[in-house]
Amino acid sequence: MKFSSLTVAAVAVTLAAGAAQARDQIRIVGSSTVFPFSTAVAEQFGKTTDFKTPVVESTGSGGGLKLFCAGVGVEHPDITNASRRMKKTEFETCNGNGVTDIVESMIGYDGIVVANATGGPEFALTREQLVIALAEQGPKPMMWNEVDPSLPATKIEVLGPPPSSGTRDAFEELVMEEGCEGANIECDGISIREDGVYVEAGENDNLIVSKLTANPNALGIFGFSFLDQNADKLKGATVDGVEPTFENIAAGDYPVSRSLYYYIKVAHVGVVPGIAEYAGEFASDAAAGEEGYLVDKGLIPLTEDLFDANADAIANLTVMTGNEWD
Repeated sequence: MKFSSLTVAAVAVTLAAGAAQARDQIRIVGSSTVFPFSTAVAEQFGKTTDFKTPVVESTGSGGGLKLFCAGVGVEHPDITNASRRMKKTEFETCNGNGVTDIVESMIGYDGIVVANATGGPEFALTREQLVIALAEQGPKPMMWNEVDPSLPATKIEVLGPPPSSGTRDAFEELVMEEGCEGANIECDGISIREDGVYVEAGENDNLIVSKLTANPNALGIFGFSFLDQNADKLKGATVDGVEPTFENIAAGDYPVSRSLYYYIKVAHVGVVPGIAEYAGEFASDAAAGEEGYLVDKGLIPLTEDLFDANADAIANLTVMTGNEWD
């Protein structure tokens, strides 16, 4: 029996819709930094609505965007978290795979901290010193006091995120690139050394925390929220003379800070139940406002104007245009 192209298309849409409806639980992937905030919202959402609690996976910002942009349908995630803005190339990949309507939500701010165990040595670092210690193009010192005599006479051991992490992207931009000029080394194509001094510790920031408590001389790189939640175990180094505190990040004084995001696949809204409602909870004053429960977990809230603009974009499912990088 022959089918017209319109009939075949209608059957395909019906099958796709039926498959999507078979999944009644939101699937979220992405940033390990945004993970605790997204998880808190998911748990609150599951407790206070008739929808199932969303499944949240920590895959890293780059890994989450790759999964998110792979296509539309039940086998692909509905939302991805990111500790940096989606890149234009990622947006184009999404579009090329049929993920054409995407809503961007900026949820707040975070600082990238350099921290060690409370029993370890004190560190007062500059971005230039971090570049000298960690750059592949630099002198590759093995001891911190070789970077600067004022620093501890301990071996350089830094546990940090892999290239798939938004935290790694932001650290490379805000520290390695911006701190390079004063470090007196070749800045073009600057990268992190690969001789074992910098150890990629995966996408699980809690794993870095546990390793630091076992090795007080080592330093770790991760989001402020993990320092805030482990203040009894860890202490943050000053960077360029500024402490990594909630107040300093909120005021814009801490030099290594960035915005946090998540992205919604509009094609799944109304098909997988609860996506718009979950996003509404995340954008609410009770969650992400100045007195919201996410602030207790270390989220630095948006200014009032940005908060209102984000809430409006979520309520109206305002899609990205592709001009966001202009």
